[in-house]
Amino acid sequence: MAVPARTCGASRPGPARTALPWPRRGPRPGVRSPASGSPRLLLLFLPPLLLLPLLAAPGASAYSFPQQHTMQHWARRLEQEIDGVMRIFGGVQQLQEIYKDNRNLFEVQENEPQKLVEKVAGDIESLLDRKVQALKRLADAAENFQKAHRWQDNIKEEDIVYYDAKADAELDDPESEDVERGSKASTLRLDFIEDSNFKNKVNYSYTAVQIPTDIYKGSTIILNELNWTEALENVFTENRRQDPTLLWQVFGSATGVTRYYPATPWRAPKKIDLYDVRRRPWYIQGASSPKDMVIIVDVSGSVSGLTLKLMKTSVCEMLDTLSDDDYVNVASFNEKAQPVSCFTHLVQANVRNKKVFKEAVQGMVAKGTTGYKAGFEYAFDQLQNSNITRANCNKMIMMFTDGGEDRVQDVFEKYNWPNRTVRVFTFSVGQHNYDVTPLQWMACANKGYYFEIPSIGAIRINTQEYLDVLGRPMVLAGKAAKQVQWTNVYEDALGLGLVVTGTLPVFNLTQDGPGEKKNQLILGVMGIDVALNDIKRLTPNYTLGANGYVFAIDLNGYVLLHPNLKPQTTNFREPVTLDFLDAELEDENKEEIRRSMIDGNKGHKQIRTLLKSLDERYIDEVMRNYTWVPIRSTNYSLGLVLPPYSTFYLQANLSDQILQVKLPISKLKDFEFLLPSSFESEGHVFIAPREYCKDLNASDNNTEFLRNFIELMEKVTPDSKQCNNFLLHNLILDTGITQQLVERVWRDQDLNTYSLLAVFAATDGGITRVFPNKAAEDWTENPEPFNASFYRRSLDNRGYVFKPPPQDALLRPLELENDTVGILVSTAVELNLGGRTLRPAVVGVKLDLEAWAEKFKVLASNRTHQDQPQKCGPNSHCEMDCEVNNEDLLCVLIDDGGFLVLSNQNHQWDQVGRFFSEVDANLMLALYNNSFYTRKESYDYQAACAPQPPGNLGAAPRGIFVPTIADFLNLAWWTSAAAWSLFQQLLYGLIYHSWFQADPAEAEGNPEARESSCVMKQTQYYFGSVNASYNAIIDCGNCSRLFHAQRLTNTNLLFVVAEKPLCSQCEAGRLLQKETHCPADGPEQCELVQRPRYRRGPHICFDYNATEDTSDCGRGASFPPSLGVLVSLQLLLLLGLPPRPQPQVHAHASHRP
Repeated sequence: MAVPARTCGASRPGPARTALPWPRRGPRPGVRSPASGSPRLLLLFLPPLLLLPLLAAPGASAYSFPQQHTMQHWARRLEQEIDGVMRIFGGVQQLQEIYKDNRNLFEVQENEPQKLVEKVAGDIESLLDRKVQALKRLADAAENFQKAHRWQDNIKEEDIVYYDAKADAELDDPESEDVERGSKASTLRLDFIEDSNFKNKVNYSYTAVQIPTDIYKGSTIILNELNWTEALENVFTENRRQDPTLLWQVFGSATGVTRYYPATPWRAPKKIDLYDVRRRPWYIQGASSPKDMVIIVDVSGSVSGLTLKLMKTSVCEMLDTLSDDDYVNVASFNEKAQPVSCFTHLVQANVRNKKVFKEAVQGMVAKGTTGYKAGFEYAFDQLQNSNITRANCNKMIMMFTDGGEDRVQDVFEKYNWPNRTVRVFTFSVGQHNYDVTPLQWMACANKGYYFEIPSIGAIRINTQEYLDVLGRPMVLAGKAAKQVQWTNVYEDALGLGLVVTGTLPVFNLTQDGPGEKKNQLILGVMGIDVALNDIKRLTPNYTLGANGYVFAIDLNGYVLLHPNLKPQTTNFREPVTLDFLDAELEDENKEEIRRSMIDGNKGHKQIRTLLKSLDERYIDEVMRNYTWVPIRSTNYSLGLVLPPYSTFYLQANLSDQILQVKLPISKLKDFEFLLPSSFESEGHVFIAPREYCKDLNASDNNTEFLRNFIELMEKVTPDSKQCNNFLLHNLILDTGITQQLVERVWRDQDLNTYSLLAVFAATDGGITRVFPNKAAEDWTENPEPFNASFYRRSLDNRGYVFKPPPQDALLRPLELENDTVGILVSTAVELNLGGRTLRPAVVGVKLDLEAWAEKFKVLASNRTHQDQPQKCGPNSHCEMDCEVNNEDLLCVLIDDGGFLVLSNQNHQWDQVGRFFSEVDANLMLALYNNSFYTRKESYDYQAACAPQPPGNLGAAPRGIFVPTIADFLNLAWWTSAAAWSLFQQLLYGLIYHSWFQADPAEAEGNPEARESSCVMKQTQYYFGSVNASYNAIIDCGNCSRLFHAQRLTNTNLLFVVAEKPLCSQCEAGRLLQKETHCPADGPEQCELVQRPRYRRGPHICFDYNATEDTSDCGRGASFPPSLGVLVSLQLLLLLGLPPRPQPQVHAHASHRP
């Protein structure tokens, strides 16, 4: 893993060698210039006796590089000083004694992993089962309501009364189409109340209806849909009566109508509202079985200009109808077929793979002649490849073309007939006068469907209608297909946050007449949301300690629960997919655990693994116990992770005498030490912002939170039912424990004598006590110990953990007293109570940076007492040290992450906390190449990046359709051209930028979206395999440098002594630690798909039914334009009066009785 410098060399790691006392200045004796061609590291391997004559060469300076034993002596002095200060002020031993003295106030409880994980899995199963029962009631009711409904051909808008969720937003928009048409007579106006469970204003008496922007609300199909779904309102209400914890209950109709309960206004988007329930992850998953899809795109020369643009957009929209259970590939064809991207076979339709496809599709260029045969043969070969992971359920080919005459019957006979296991869907794109009969025939002969996409407005609807065809076998399967599925995590469109949804398909049970075949249309999908926060509440949190946690994954290996599931921004059109191996640092053990969980097995495994620190600056090698079980009746599996030291935990057991006091908690003995009036003598107390009581008002300001807590405690008794007794009693216990530490240790010590800014203690119970009180003014650590990096790292590391302030903190104006900067040093307090080991607290000190930098110089010097430093005379030979020779000798302490902690160079004090490569790139590279540090690279798939500036897309679209001579002779072209011209002028200004170029997150109703999701590459460094003292030379000709490095025992520090560089010729090699943006979205996707991670799809598949009627396969219905309307509107356009676009009624070829 060594990173070679371009001009610098460094010795490889090896055993410690005798230091070489080179003269400081001038060419080093015995070192030949680069031109000599002799090996530059040869001298390091010469026997020491042979080197003596060289070291005594005439003309040498009076100073020499320190001997190894000298630097080891300095290291021991540093270790002793640190240990002495921590023993006196840290108070580890004293705190251990305090816990033992108060043994009667707490009990030691045990975390039994298997019992814990099984209990939580059972609780989650019960929670989800209640939602399943509600879902089944809704689906059954919907099917019965629709079956009893009588279709009305003459139904009118004023006949239907409902709450239009977008009505308020449209009323606020004076240019709204519905306002102009005055169609609000049928819309209810409701009052709403704020509900914290929904994070929204709701009305429990009504449902709300959302209809996509590109669907005409007044069409007969939509009005009939609104008519029969109104009856669902009573079922929604009854469900909530039986289970008050229910959140959104939603029916997503195959027509695009969404009816949800309780009613709430739709979240008005910043741009055009592109929300369509049929494109939501939960609807897609519930409406069909998994899919293997190959998309082939005609890029022959006839596909020009706007038609090619329509095809590109259509493919992208088609990709958005796929979920993580699906597999896909995209190819273009003319005389030959070839994949549009680097993917040579079907790949999982996850977010990153779809992004690769979408970017690749934009590069398609039209040329050559149409060759359907080449395109279909490629597609069938892809679907027949059994050597890859795929869905193995529905198989389909989606062909986009502008038309052609070849039916390629021989291809279908060879690959697909007579069983017709692959469905073929054909899409005629653009305005043209080609005969579409061959395209219709292809679809009808292969159980598919034919669609027409003449314009932008037809893309979204016609690229999702194929789901109706795939739903036929499900409907015909009847009850066997009525199985609840649980989705991936995704962002709720109504502001609930991250949710999972239980889905159940709703079937059309009507028949066309007596004795007729059963209807095979899917009516839609019923869904009920479960907020992730509700599931998290079922998991133990504070009893697992700071580094214990519960997680859950689905069949794709994506996390449902995990402390690292923290998406910075979400896209409404995509699920939140974070793989378990990306949520943690991947290794072979975790791959095995993930596979076992996906397979639905139980298991337990103790592993040694790497862990990224909370602040993402450090890597620790830790021991963890993983225990996992499946969550029955779901696709999820639950895991529990516990460090060995979290097997046991403390539970406060306040004595009977205290609990019998029927007085407010504020009257308890130890409570007084939480009051601000005690801070001056007892130190400042920060309390973790936990949910101690239901009525406790939360606040991000800890002072305000403490005030709210104290006010509530004036009213609450110790055994109050509204409070969490475990949290509350442990908090009070730790308040008294830490106060005794002040009394026994801190109060009588003079911190200034040892140049300390503060001493502190933090506990599992949620107390952080900082002494003295004034030190709290610049205390920047998280008041929740479980969220403080120093606390969690101290638990995982033996000895003293140094934490320099992050560099961004140093960049802020220093408002601290005397402009002091502090360095935290902390260590865990380990208790052994009756053979049970646990770590309930962390103690530490805060060092004054400048004072300790001066002390560091003295400790790493030749002083034997506190007298003045001794300088070598002109005729004597002595070793340099870090104090006297700081102009020639660089001495630093670097922590285990590679960050500068202390330096003997005054000008580097303001660089403390900076990655050392930014301070001395040459030396840091040598330390890395000599295995003092190891590098770990990983990717953050949840990052948010500032929006990229738009490209040069401001001009009007090029390549408008150019008719041929034959077109001019064809009267039909004049009709289509007139309509197309009108449609273009209407849409370019209204939709082109909002759709083709808009950020989907903004377009779909996320007005707060300012950043986009991106992938960031993270690099951390941690101590490598070298533990011993080590000398080496950084070879760079006359710019070479000697250095010595040694780990300090019982700390996370590396002591480095090096010659200061003579010149800057070796500065080429620089290690990077800062997070960097990955323009290619992380590791190369083309390589990753060659080694896909293990996954399992849903265990059910409905892709075939012998009774399926495939005669309904598309007719390409069109709407003849009114010549008078066209001429009038065109004149309006010429006069500069932009009209509103007329509502477009989409006529599905399948009539819904």
